[in-house]
Amino acid sequence: MDRKFKKTRLSSGITVVSEYHSQTRSASVGIWVDRGTRHEPHDQIGISHLLEHMVFKGTNSRSAYQIAKSLEALGGDLNAFTSRENTCYHALVLKDHLPQAFEVLADLVSHMKFSKKDFAMEKSVILQEIAMSEENPEDFIYDLFFESCFEGSELGRSILGSIRTITHMTMAEIYRHYKTHYQGSNLLVSAAGQVDHEEIVLLAKKFLAQKKSKPPKVKEKKPRWKVARKIKEKNTEQVHCLLGLPFPSVMSKDRFHGVILNTLLGGGMTSRLYQNVRERKGLAYSIYSSMNSFKDCGVLNIYAGVDGEKLEQLVEIVAHELKRLKKQGLRKSELESYKTQVVGQLLLGADDAENRMNSIAINEALFSEYRSPEQVVQMIQSISLTEMHQFIETWIQPEKMAGCLMGPDLSQKEQWWKEVEFV
Repeated sequence: MDRKFKKTRLSSGITVVSEYHSQTRSASVGIWVDRGTRHEPHDQIGISHLLEHMVFKGTNSRSAYQIAKSLEALGGDLNAFTSRENTCYHALVLKDHLPQAFEVLADLVSHMKFSKKDFAMEKSVILQEIAMSEENPEDFIYDLFFESCFEGSELGRSILGSIRTITHMTMAEIYRHYKTHYQGSNLLVSAAGQVDHEEIVLLAKKFLAQKKSKPPKVKEKKPRWKVARKIKEKNTEQVHCLLGLPFPSVMSKDRFHGVILNTLLGGGMTSRLYQNVRERKGLAYSIYSSMNSFKDCGVLNIYAGVDGEKLEQLVEIVAHELKRLKKQGLRKSELESYKTQVVGQLLLGADDAENRMNSIAINEALFSEYRSPEQVVQMIQSISLTEMHQFIETWIQPEKMAGCLMGPDLSQKEQWWKEVEFV
C-alpha cells in the first residue's frame, strides 16, 4: 500500500499529522487531548472520562441526537475513549465525508453544552458503569491491580473514577476542565486513509482557530512499583488471578523486545503459558499475558481464571515458566518464529485506517516523529538473540512479582499468597 506522511504545526499550538493511503475508500480522523486519568486532581478522579461522556450530550449547535445522527446517517462511526494518559474523539467515514466528520469532532471539543438534567443523568450512567465493571471480574481485577502496585500514584486510579468522586463532581468543574485543557498544544489532529493533508490543515484552522496555544502544564510523577499481593473476596465461579512485573515504558528502546517476549509468554495459542496451562494441564479456559505501556513505565501482566482448588498449581506453572525463561532463555528458531508472528500482526493492522490514525498520533505525541510500518518491522527484525537474552535478564525479575486474586473463599489462601515465590 502506498503511504505518504505529512505534519504541520499550527500557530495555535495544535499539531496535524496525516498518512495518505491510496488503496482505501475510508478516512479515519481523531482529535487527541493530552489529558487522562493521571492528570486529574485527587478530588476529581474520573473527570476526564465523565467529560468525554458529557461532550456527546450536546453542543451550541447540535443536540445529542443530532451528534449521533451526524455521521451515522452517512454510514460512518463516531466514538471516543479515555485512557490513563489521554482522551481521543475519533470518526471513521468514507473519504468524501471527511469534512463533515472533522467539523463534528471540532464541535465536540470546542462547543460542549448540556443541561443540569443531562449532567445528573450521565453521572447516574457512570455510576452504573462503575457498578457494572465490578460485576465483570476480568476487567475489575485490573483496576485492583493498578491500585495496589501503583499505590499512591495517579496511574493507580480507575479511569471511571469512584462513586464518591463522581457523585460530588459539579458542572462547574467539568466546564473548567474542558475550557482549561482542551486547548492548543494539548490537541493533536491525526488522520489516515484516503485523506488530503492540506484539506485537514485548512479544516483545523477553520474549526479550531479559537484554541489557545499554551494551556497550563500538569506535572507527571513517575510511579513507584510496589510488590503488592492483594486478595479480594467476591462471589464468582472462578478465582481470577492477575500477576504483574515492571516492564519497559512505551518510549523505551527495548519496547519491541517486550512485544516479542509477551507474544512468546502468553500472546496467543502457541505461547508457552497457553500450551502449558490450558492445552497440557487443562487448568484454565482463559490464560494470557499482555503489555500495559505508559510514558515512563510499563507492566507485563499475566491473567488466568481458574478453579480455586487449582490455583496453587496454576501459580506453580507460571513460576516455573518464568524460571525456565530466566535460566534457559529462548532458541533462535523461537525468536525468529515469534518475530514473524509479531510482524504479521503489525502489517495486517497497518492496512486498517483506524489503526494507522492511532499509531501516527501516538508516535507524534511521544516521539515527535513518524514511524512507518516498514521502519517498525526493520526494528523488530534487527533484534538479536543476544539482545533478547539481555532483555530477559534485565526485565524478568520474579522477585518483583505483584498480583491480585479475586474470588470466593480466599481468606484461607492469604498467608500462602503473601509468601509464594516466583524466583
